[in-house]
Amino acid sequence: MVLTRIMSSRLRTVFRPLFLTNQNMSSSSETLLEEVGDKGLITLNRPKALNALNINMIRQIYPKLQEWETTKTMVIIKGAGDKAFCAGGDVLSIVQTVNDENPVGEYFFREEYKLNCLIGTFHIPYIALIDGITMGGGVGLSVHGQYRVATERTLFAMPETSIGLFPDVGGSHFLPRLGGRLGMFLALTGQRLKGHDVLKAGVATHICDSERIPELEKSLLNLTSNYPEDIAAVLNKFSEEATFSKDEPFSLQPVLSKIQSCFSGTSVEEIISNLEKDGSEWAQKQLSILKKSSPTSLKVTFEQIERGAQLTLQECLSMEHRIVSRIYKGHDFKEGVRAVLIDKDHKTSWSPATLEEVPTEDIIQYYFSPLDPEKELMF
Repeated sequence: MVLTRIMSSRLRTVFRPLFLTNQNMSSSSETLLEEVGDKGLITLNRPKALNALNINMIRQIYPKLQEWETTKTMVIIKGAGDKAFCAGGDVLSIVQTVNDENPVGEYFFREEYKLNCLIGTFHIPYIALIDGITMGGGVGLSVHGQYRVATERTLFAMPETSIGLFPDVGGSHFLPRLGGRLGMFLALTGQRLKGHDVLKAGVATHICDSERIPELEKSLLNLTSNYPEDIAAVLNKFSEEATFSKDEPFSLQPVLSKIQSCFSGTSVEEIISNLEKDGSEWAQKQLSILKKSSPTSLKVTFEQIERGAQLTLQECLSMEHRIVSRIYKGHDFKEGVRAVLIDKDHKTSWSPATLEEVPTEDIIQYYFSPLDPEKELMF
């Protein structure tokens, strides 16, 4: 889910290429749903809000994907403007209605996670063009699909612990599968990955120069066959021809061994102890980040990632729904959104304030226990 930052500057409106002929459109102003022959094209169309995902967009995309899964041969999803694919979920509406009779959080997460699951089990090729900011809810719209194409402008992160939440939208499934303890590191610290690093980390499957994204889109939409090898050939061609940072190593390569050793702790406290013992400049930076994050979120996230390594995507999303149904109503989520997105003073007052005040067993019992049967997320 997460980080929705409204931009005051005017962003470039989406360019609709002339090659899209014989197309039918079913859309609102926030989501463009186009049929291009035997292919479907989704455009997240809130560029001034960095294409932040709201409930209306979810309710437009989900049924259309269900329809297209049996009537189309491919689906492409992209974001309008040149700043973001999708910067996250519209968490402001969730916080602002938390005390209402029918709070947005009671249905937003359930419907978002069902959409994430549909993408992760989609029976036809699903291609996400993640050009620009891709965080939280935007990750959920892309990472579970078959293909994810990053550009030099891609900025990936799961920064939920900084606002009192946790890396949801299936984070418990994809993060522990990135290899080693990289996923745990990304989950706890919210570390940002840019450009080619998104590919090298395993979040993206391909890269493409941002200026060639329209050309890539055209090539995919003009394919006359739906064979996987033909789609892969197009994506591979653009990826191989990318000019940005092509031969540069993964920026985290110099510290991967430290990530592996420090973040292999059996608890958040042990991870912090490992970083303190390491003592390097890099370790000190991670300690500073962790000490600014919600202690409750850190413990929930650690447990979530550990459990998710052994679960299916559906099981992960059901687990995350149990967690989010409780955590979004809590003090830390409201406080984090206030400090980061509303007042923007970044001065958080977490409760409990320290890891020592957050009993691990109590956390597990409260956030991970089953909901009432009628509230459980089932697939």
